[in-house]
Amino acid sequence: LEMLMKDGRIHPGRIEEVFAKAEKQIDKETQRAGEDAAREVGVTGIPRDLLKLLGELKFRTSYGQNVLKHSTEMAHMAGMIASEIGADVRTSKIATLLHDMGKAVTHKIEGKHHHIGAELARKAGLSEGICHAIEAHHDDIEATTPEAIVVRICDAISAARPGARNISAENFAERMRDLENVATSFQGIEKAYAISAGREIRVIVTPEKIDDLSAIKLARDIATKIESTMQYPGTIKVNVIRETRAGEFAK
Repeated sequence: LEMLMKDGRIHPGRIEEVFAKAEKQIDKETQRAGEDAAREVGVTGIPRDLLKLLGELKFRTSYGQNVLKHSTEMAHMAGMIASEIGADVRTSKIATLLHDMGKAVTHKIEGKHHHIGAELARKAGLSEGICHAIEAHHDDIEATTPEAIVVRICDAISAARPGARNISAENFAERMRDLENVATSFQGIEKAYAISAGREIRVIVTPEKIDDLSAIKLARDIATKIESTMQYPGTIKVNVIRETRAGEFAK
């Protein structure tokens, strides 16, 4: 837009020309940003296409925290922690640096960013140790290596330090309440709990009112309402739980 306004010639042909030029400029900038980040933390051997994805995180924020800065900060910490506990320093650094790269393509590929990132790393030929550490930095995958645990620790430290994210405790609590209220607005709901910092909502239904097929539809309806009424980073998993218990006494 700045180039168009400066030039003054605003017509369809010129718009396409300037758009293509700006797209190439952004591609170069993201590639350079990824390479600079890898150089800053002292790692080599990362495929060029993954460095570009990493660089795209320069334009992505999560709760107001720049994701590329978050990743480079984590990589510095990971190197120090890994060296202290005897974990593989290179694996820890690369995994932390790339742990959120899936966020660069969540608008193109459906799924959770850590699963997407791990799959991209596997396709690029990175070691399974790096791929596992990327995939296991959230709780739905068990961290089975020291390097994966290092990534989790660094992620928690970087996100939780004072000033890292511009979300207050009051705003956070309000968002959790809003998420639970969306779920309980449907019929047949007993309770709803927002967990994992709002990344998952667990909904407990009344089994006499909601059958198995209705539970599947309810999960989809809740997810649709969340998408249409709330703003949130990443994805939110909707878990509908229907439980029937039978009891009797032996006399």
